[in-house]
Amino acid sequence: MEGKEAKDTVAAAASSSPLFSFSNSNASFAFGFGFGFGASSGPPPPPPPPAVEVLLSEESPVAAGELEPVVIDDSLSIYKGRASTSDVFGVKNSDLVPGKYEGGLKLWEGSLDLVKTLNSDIKEDRLLLEGKRVLELGCGHGLPGIYAILKGAGLVHFQDFNAEVLRCLTIPNVKANLLKESSQEKFTSGSVGFFAGDWSEIDSLLLRGDADLDKSTNGHENDTAYNGYDIILMAETVYAVSSLPNLYRLIKKCLRYPEGIVYMAGKKHYFGVGGGTRQFVRLVTEDGAMQSDLLVEVADGSSNVREVWKLSFK
Repeated sequence: MEGKEAKDTVAAAASSSPLFSFSNSNASFAFGFGFGFGASSGPPPPPPPPAVEVLLSEESPVAAGELEPVVIDDSLSIYKGRASTSDVFGVKNSDLVPGKYEGGLKLWEGSLDLVKTLNSDIKEDRLLLEGKRVLELGCGHGLPGIYAILKGAGLVHFQDFNAEVLRCLTIPNVKANLLKESSQEKFTSGSVGFFAGDWSEIDSLLLRGDADLDKSTNGHENDTAYNGYDIILMAETVYAVSSLPNLYRLIKKCLRYPEGIVYMAGKKHYFGVGGGTRQFVRLVTEDGAMQSDLLVEVADGSSNVREVWKLSFK
């Protein structure tokens, strides 16, 4: 879950929605930042940290903890570590710290929904990851991106708001899974990348010069392929209405035109916040540059109804 504006909104759900279980009392900070909740008595949120690349070698000495298997199917498990906000950010029992931490240390339900959908689509010959260039936005643990690596993707980039999350959790998880798969020895610092920063700025680093083009303009001829990411993955990134425009602009800048596809997983509605998969799909529909298709609906009682969507250029 990423985005500068997103952190201004998510904590509002702590006092109004059972979908979030923030343990601290920071919920009040969200009110009054342009969402119709009334005037704010506190200072404005701090500016986002600068966009930076985090090298594969920059794994933090803060241990990600004992590895735990996440079973995808009978033939595949992805291993993940665990890092606490206390160890990484010096804040106890918190899912969010305004301006500092965006929830990346928690494994959200949508991440698993996304991996299982990718696995199903590959088995049914609806998706090919081998040799593809993949970007995971708001990666946190990075399980969807790791899955792409294990399925033969040619390049995988991981993006999170927090560099600390990448160093303390994403990179250790990636290394742990690659070490368990001897066939993945070809993956080096040149075929995986890690980038921290806000969605409004991170395009300057992603694929370097490729990312400065935007398919919302008419700069592409019908017979010209855009050299961006083949597949963009994102889970639980659409919870705050204010962050959705920056997220959508980033997708259009970085997605390969016209063949690129996006897999998006998240809750249908985030009560008390206003975001959700349907809110994002509405934005996509109103823009008109891309089409959206609902792939999966999950109503298992563990949270609000969750969905997985596929987006592609028209």
